[in-house]
Amino acid sequence: MTEGVAQRYRDLDLWPAGEILEALYEAQLRAVAALKEALPALEKAAGAAVERLQAGGYLAYAGAGTSGRLAVLDGVELLPTFGFSRVRFLLAGGERAFSEAVEGAEDDLEGGLTLGRSVAPKDVLLAVAASGQTPFTLGVLRGAKEQGALTVALANNPGTPLLLEADHPVLLNTGPEPIAGSTRLGAGTAQKVALNLFSTLVMVRLGRVYGNRMARMRVQNAKLQTRAAEMVKEIAGVSGEEAKRLLEAYRDPALAALVALGLGAEEALALLEEKGVRGALAEVRR
Repeated sequence: MTEGVAQRYRDLDLWPAGEILEALYEAQLRAVAALKEALPALEKAAGAAVERLQAGGYLAYAGAGTSGRLAVLDGVELLPTFGFSRVRFLLAGGERAFSEAVEGAEDDLEGGLTLGRSVAPKDVLLAVAASGQTPFTLGVLRGAKEQGALTVALANNPGTPLLLEADHPVLLNTGPEPIAGSTRLGAGTAQKVALNLFSTLVMVRLGRVYGNRMARMRVQNAKLQTRAAEMVKEIAGVSGEEAKRLLEAYRDPALAALVALGLGAEEALALLEEKGVRGALAEVRR
């Protein structure tokens, strides 16, 4: 379906600029709307992933081309936003492919299979491919399954090998693109939103959010310092100056708050990893 030529957009190159933008905008809205039907599958996949990650597993992202780059964009945000560092990237063509096309990389089934076999049984593999049949990505998924890892797949075509072989298939049914085959458009938008939804739900369920705040974020600039200090003040009841001092030492609002409440840093970190922010605070305040 993602390779189909939509009659709606015939002679697109002859349209006025405003009409082209309107058509592209409408296609983006349809792509996001396609996520509604995928929500139950995303929920099940996230629930299964949390069990592996709670046991110390890694979240490994796999993909090629646009899909691979979108996967990397999602994964690199998990450390600064949620303090989660157990992330791997299995990208066709390696790091070089993030900024340029690597000829033939996505067709390397054997290379993908080899990389997939480096995934551990307690890990979660999240494979992304618009077509659902990219050889490299399929190879990674098959290799990871051989090792006993949990496999989650996002694809934009129904009945494709990636979805049929994954433990948790998630279909993003976006249909043909405004520019035929250009899956950086609707398919890519749906993938980005699905990745956001999946990883955010997983981080919430891992206890790395307190209320609706990023309580495990990494404090890396003045804006975040101010935001984090307010969190520490609120949670631990300390002064602004004490909150800033603790954050300079620990760079993690929840960890700083637990230290302010009387725990040692190592004990506090272990408690956060075991019980999450809310659970750790409940334990300290009992």
